Amino acid sequence: MTKDSVTTRIHPAAWIPTMYFAEGLPFFAISLIAGILYKRLGLPNDIIAMYTSWLLLPWSLKPIWSPLLEMFKTKKYFVVLFEFAGGLSLASIALCLPLPNYFRFTLALFAVVAFCSSTHDIAADGLYIASLSAKQQAAYAGWQGGFYNVARFFSQGALVILAGFLEARFDVPHAWMAIFAGMGLLLVMLSLYHLRVLPTGTERRSESFREMAATFLDVIASFFKKPNIILLLIFLLLYRAGEGQIVRIGPLFLVDKRTLGGLGLTTDQFGTIYGTFGTVAFILGSILGGYFTSWLGLKRALLPLICAMNLPMLAYYYLSTALPTNHAAVTVAMSLEMFGYGFGFVGVILLMMQEIAPGKYQTAHYAFATALMNLGLMLPGTVSGKIEVALGYRRFFIWALISAIPALILSRFIPIRGGAITPPESQISEV
Repeated sequence: MTKDSVTTRIHPAAWIPTMYFAEGLPFFAISLIAGILYKRLGLPNDIIAMYTSWLLLPWSLKPIWSPLLEMFKTKKYFVVLFEFAGGLSLASIALCLPLPNYFRFTLALFAVVAFCSSTHDIAADGLYIASLSAKQQAAYAGWQGGFYNVARFFSQGALVILAGFLEARFDVPHAWMAIFAGMGLLLVMLSLYHLRVLPTGTERRSESFREMAATFLDVIASFFKKPNIILLLIFLLLYRAGEGQIVRIGPLFLVDKRTLGGLGLTTDQFGTIYGTFGTVAFILGSILGGYFTSWLGLKRALLPLICAMNLPMLAYYYLSTALPTNHAAVTVAMSLEMFGYGFGFVGVILLMMQEIAPGKYQTAHYAFATALMNLGLMLPGTVSGKIEVALGYRRFFIWALISAIPALILSRFIPIRGGAITPPESQISEV
């Protein structure tokens, strides 16, 4: 069946919103909800930060197995398969929470969810590109990011608030059992819906594995032949060194006991402040950061963008010093930090689009760049817990700010060619 006949029969509005909601749901379950779950179950910060950071590894490694998805079955097949498998894994986490060895079992299942989710990303973006014309891709690009962020609202806001409501009526394991069972069921239902409505996408290619491997090696070789690529990759790795630590420890600080230096927010208070107001601030910052960079140009905007991303970390230092009981003050401080995060994150996205991705293998090279960017988020996160345990919250937040200095210095030496360069076909949000 041709692309035109598929898209005529099934309107894109029937599957794009739900597919990108399904893409975001398991990612946010891993990137934030897993950490809050383990904190509420009493695990120490260093264990939580290290293991939940390692769970992000599949998003950095997915370019390795992405060519395999071009060789077998269809893109629809993989979207549905990994939604269904991810949903079953999330539901299985719920069954493991009351067990004595819950941490070992849930961590293994989170790893399965991470693999399913990262592979789903590849297939979903590939299906989007293969099933829509260039005009349709542009028209529905906003739907991608919009419904990906609906998943952020739903998971970090609504589900966490619901978990807090349930914690007040049940014990913590059973409260979170309901949350993960609900997420798993929702993802399974979405997979069954997508089984009926998704277009097929391109059929598997006829190339042999040897031909695919040769192309893949050419993609890698051409990537490292790009001008100034090593300097750009080092900068990419350092760009989020401070934020990579904050995103692991910040939420734990917000819900930790006041006797231990935290703010002592309840789960539902955390969901309201961080998951709703914080998410709105992040999205607003991302939008304004894009307009700011368009107005000033990436070369001139890069240093202000890095500052905007890191200076609001001082909000955490203020909170750890003042320990305010006024939730309005906490909301303002966290909204400022998340706004700066969204505003500054635009810089790394545009750097990858305009300075690293362009060329023969634009989409593949962009995927390589995002994989390294994810490592720049994951690696600082793995050690952030041990650093926080050694320094305490207050000094840790100053350390996180200091960690941003290398990227600030290196930004003065990054060669920015500038010019209007068409971004890759499908890129929606952040890790």
